Amino acid sequence: MTAHSLHPETWVDRYADYLYNYTITRLGDEELAKDLVQETFIAGLESAPKFKGNAAERTWLTAILKRKIIDQYRKANSKKGKAEVRMNFSENADRDEDWLEAMAADPDSIRENDSIENVELGLAIQDCIAGLPEKQARVFEMKTMLGMETEDICKELDISPSNLWVIVHRARSALMSCLNDNWFR
Repeated sequence: MTAHSLHPETWVDRYADYLYNYTITRLGDEELAKDLVQETFIAGLESAPKFKGNAAERTWLTAILKRKIIDQYRKANSKKGKAEVRMNFSENADRDEDWLEAMAADPDSIRENDSIENVELGLAIQDCIAGLPEKQARVFEMKTMLGMETEDICKELDISPSNLWVIVHRARSALMSCLNDNWFR
């Protein structure tokens, strides 16, 4: 896998529209979407020294944005200091987004149980991944967890892009079912 590098000077031109569209479809508020994209770029600049190059620049920025959106849901849904995230994880909603990340607790949150929840959820996810057929698990990890590009995975595994997405969809469905049975209940 090729290491990726950051080019913050091109972020607005290359990613602002994509990130804005990503946000507006989830929040439905134009001004809030603009604010979150700006906050994402700022957070990206602040986190740039920690960037390891394991994911593509757009994937990395999208992951930051997802955290911002989750925080927004928490603010909107909080009651007496107890945060709760309500998101739709239908089969049609998992095209390019990583629903596992949206389910995980925010590692930067000040909530005292988040680190425990992250560890427990991580173990539950690993158990569920271990229960997948070998090829499904490998494709899922490469695409979703390692953030590899579709083209790179297809070349490495000698599969077509449509086959990759079928495998990823089946893996996500199986993992969601496993997590629903073993974690969320």
